Amino acid sequence: MKPAEQPTRSLPKGWTFFRQWLKNPLTVAAISPSSRQLARQMMHQLPKHARRVVELGGGTGVFTQALLDHGIAPADLMVLELNEELHRHLREEFPAAVVVCGDASDLADIASNHGFVGEQRADAVISGLGLLSMPRQTQQAILSAAFSCLRPEGRFIQFTYGPANPVMREVIEALDLTGRRASFTWWNVPPATVYVYQRRIARAIAPRSMR
Repeated sequence: MKPAEQPTRSLPKGWTFFRQWLKNPLTVAAISPSSRQLARQMMHQLPKHARRVVELGGGTGVFTQALLDHGIAPADLMVLELNEELHRHLREEFPAAVVVCGDASDLADIASNHGFVGEQRADAVISGLGLLSMPRQTQQAILSAAFSCLRPEGRFIQFTYGPANPVMREVIEALDLTGRRASFTWWNVPPATVYVYQRRIARAIAPRSMR
């Protein structure tokens, strides 16, 4: 008698991620998926009443799961992933979410095609992209596209493995943004820092009294 066939098991998330990093280390920013502590820190930076969120660079879904656990409805979560294998993985893991295989610089068109426009714009964009390794033009294209589908006071939340702000000063100034360092965690491989970017909101100037 032939031995019973064992059911096929999916590869662990860590191995799936590491295999994609081996194939193309320049487009996959780390050698392992982000930690749960980093995910909690990213969630902590969401606007208080965030309802609709866009995630850039979904990877194996660590942040995707954290967003769902945070209370974001699957239909209000759009996840972009350029890597085809990781995109398939995300589609299988999160079938109710809006998972798109696409380039973040095309986000404006992608968001429009999936209803993240007008009154349905996102409250936040969560990014796991390797901005540090990108030229200025690419950074500016991605952030410009991201803010085009964000509400006026929406937040762009980015983590980075470097010690400095991952978005170039020229990009921040060109898009009239503010940027702040929000948190840092050693419990990630490698250690990571979270930055938050928002539109610069002009403050009303009190009129001077005439004497």
